[in-house]
Amino acid sequence: MDGRTRVVVVGAGIGGLAAAIALRRAGLDAVVFERADQIAEVGAGISLWANALRSLEPLGVADRVRSLAPPQRRIELRSWNGALLAVTSTAQLPRHEATGLCVILHRAELLDALIEALGRQHLRLGAECTGFRPDVAGVEVRFKDGTAAQGDVLVGADGLNSVVRSQLHGPAQPAYAGYTVWRAVVDRDPAGLIPLESWGRGARFGAAPMSGNRVYWYATRNAAEGSRAPAGEKAEVLQAFRGWHAPVESLIEASEESAILRNDIYDRPVRRAWGEGRVTLLGDAAHPMTPNLGQGACQAIEDAVVLARCLRDGRDAVSALRAYESKRIPRANALVRRSRLVGRIGQVESALAVTARDALMKHVISRFQPRELEWMIGYEP
Repeated sequence: MDGRTRVVVVGAGIGGLAAAIALRRAGLDAVVFERADQIAEVGAGISLWANALRSLEPLGVADRVRSLAPPQRRIELRSWNGALLAVTSTAQLPRHEATGLCVILHRAELLDALIEALGRQHLRLGAECTGFRPDVAGVEVRFKDGTAAQGDVLVGADGLNSVVRSQLHGPAQPAYAGYTVWRAVVDRDPAGLIPLESWGRGARFGAAPMSGNRVYWYATRNAAEGSRAPAGEKAEVLQAFRGWHAPVESLIEASEESAILRNDIYDRPVRRAWGEGRVTLLGDAAHPMTPNLGQGACQAIEDAVVLARCLRDGRDAVSALRAYESKRIPRANALVRRSRLVGRIGQVESALAVTARDALMKHVISRFQPRELEWMIGYEP
């Protein structure tokens, strides 16, 4: 396909911005339409694993991202009391020794890097998509203010509650995973902190050094959907993790109440097909997944690279989109399922189940972790 092909991307999250960059670098005319009036600095830390960093290379963003945060070469899994259950390191995965397993930075920093690489002239804010209509000329995308955009291709990158997905596949609600997550960034010197995740009864806590000489932490706990803490989220999460090993309590205590974000966790059943005709999906709109493997954003970036390559090399838009989906669906669906399973194992609540799980992680599962991780982060888009 040639550079006259116009691609309308709905959604200016990580996946939508990455897709537009990749498409424009492939010679296509891509524009991103975003419902928000501004790209706010929301969110907290985000892990970009080696597969995502590799996928950022053709977007021209990898070097900037690597300059923001140190590479992580060791990650520990511990029990709530600090007992070591498993270790993953570049010593087990020597292919990644030079670049590390992952980097951790603020989501806003990644968005800034992507917007700069795209160019703000290719981003339309305050454009809330209400639906689309295929026609003989391509796809007409409609917006809440009554305007419309015409494209040869529509990419729905509009997140968990995607309008584009809803029109394609029906307005089904996402599936609640049964637990909630708190996240925060602390202005605290991370010296000596090794990235870790600790598991307890129906609760987990993770912490890692991140960009800007800060610490990112997150905590999960089984909870009723939609529940919130009347006395404030800081008090709630402190109570839930009282008595856990250092530095769990001190990190929570060092966090400002206003800096602690709380979100319930959702995903959706996997699909065998994402789009139809000249329309496809990308990122969370296509394969929303729980955050247990840290692969949500990583998979969206992979999607972007493969989509651009298929549209660049394809003879026509429809066959190019189906080729993109055939390349991406098996891997993305496998990671949705794996992430869901890890969450269920990590959130078990009975004392007997926790004891059995921890023993299994320490003596059996840990032996297979490097192989599984290599499959996940060794991907070449």
